[in-house]
This record gives sequence, C-alpha cells and structure tokens, in this order.
Amino acid sequence: MTKNQIEDIKRIAVFRGINIRRTIYNGEWWFVVNDVVEVLTNTSNPTDYIKKVRSRDEELSKGWGQIVTPLLIETKGGKQRINCANTEGIFRIIQSITSPKAEPFKRWLAKIGYERIQEIEDPELASKRMRETYKAKGYPDAWIEKRMRGIAIREELTDEWQKRGILENKEYSILTAEISKAAFGITPSQHKKYKNLKRENLRDHMTDLELIFSMLGEASTTEIARNKDAKGFKENYEASQIGGSIAGNARQQLERESGKKVVTHENYLHRQEEKKSVEHR
Repeated sequence: MTKNQIEDIKRIAVFRGINIRRTIYNGEWWFVVNDVVEVLTNTSNPTDYIKKVRSRDEELSKGWGQIVTPLLIETKGGKQRINCANTEGIFRIIQSITSPKAEPFKRWLAKIGYERIQEIEDPELASKRMRETYKAKGYPDAWIEKRMRGIAIREELTDEWQKRGILENKEYSILTAEISKAAFGITPSQHKKYKNLKRENLRDHMTDLELIFSMLGEASTTEIARNKDAKGFKENYEASQIGGSIAGNARQQLERESGKKVVTHENYLHRQEEKKSVEHR
C-alpha cells in the first residue's frame, strides 16, 4: 500500500479534515451516520436524505437494522443515542449516495476490492503490499523482515491448532495468552497496557527482541504440538506453556547477561514522536 493509499484511509476517518463523531463499540470504530451523509452531500437535513436513500435502495433499507446501531454519542446537550455504523456499514451506505463527493470513496472501495481478488489469485501480492504498508509508515527494513517472519510463524501455529481441534476464537486467545505469559511473564493485554496502547496491534509496536522471542515461543509451541501429537484444548494448552517457557528461559538468560529487560515501554508511536521531535529541532 502506498503513502497515497494510506492517506486515503486516513481521510475516510476524518473525511478530508471534517471530524466525524465516532465511538468504540465491540472493539471497533463506529461512526455517526448523519455526520458522514452530511459531509458527503452538503445536505442541511441528513435525516431526510437518508430516508430518500433508503427508499431508492431497497436492499439497504432491508438490512438497515443490521448495518446501523444507536450508540451513545457526546452532543451539546450531553450524551445521546445516535445511529452509528462501523466501517463496513459506512461503506455500504456510501455506495448508495449519489453525490459527486462520494465518488472518490466508491473508486477507492472498487480498487481495494480488485486488489483483494488479485491477492487471492496470487498470495505473494498480499505479502508485498503489507511490506509496502509498513515501509510507508516508516518502519525500518530489518524490523519489517522480522514482522513478516513472525506473521508466517503465527499462521503456521494457528493452522496447526486448527488441525488439532482448536476451533473457537476464545481458545486461540487463551493459548496465545499462555505462550505470552511463559515467554514474557505477562499476557498480551498486559503487554499492550505496558506500552500504553489501546486499539493498536501489539506486534506492530514490539521491538526487535520482543518480536524475536514471540516468534521463538510460537515456533516452539508448533514443534512441540507436532512432536507430541497434541490433540484438543488440554494437550495444546500444555504444549503452549512449554513452548512459551522455552522463549521465556532464553529471554531471562539474555536479561541476566545484558542487564536489560526485553519487555519495554517503547512502541512505534513513541518512535514516531521522537522522530518528529528531532526533525523539528
């Protein structure tokens, strides 16, 4: 993904500098539908405009209850329940807006859809675009290589879990937390909190060493699960603890020898702030 594409994504959140009210719900951003419609159409009555859109688009109207959810939003009169939609829902609504201002978003959606089809036909394209995205965000090449390798190791582990009867997301989360606890002494949620992260992806904010020990813990877990032919949640839980402890023992030895902790408050946000600070001096 190029820098221009990343800027396009950013504009969807703020719609070219005009802030759209939004809130976190079920772990993702939900946007005020009226705000989006008002920005894209310049209408003085977004509620009426939405009624007209729904009357034109029968399928949108049928699925309105699944697309839109009333959520508490801060207003001048205090918090009130206002119709909101997540990113997918907003994109669906945009498709039915006839205003010229909506056209750039429609073209962007079409381009993204085309790229996803290309990636299905040639999976290497997805990897290439991911590298481009990280590079455009300012990550160094050496870090990107570790991150990409970590993604491959993680996918290999989750594929192995699936073969061995781990099918529920909750079980994946528990096993991942066990590896992390054994490797770093803290769970992923605690690790995020330590780095002062909120919705950001933890691994996108890990240092080189944190990525390396994450990979070691997950690669070890995969190998142990295979060699012991672990089946079901209980046996894979034990394999996760052992695999994570291999990384944990290596981490502790490094910390003793170096006199420095591997788990750190440092994250990508901090690095960007430091970079801007240096550039403005």
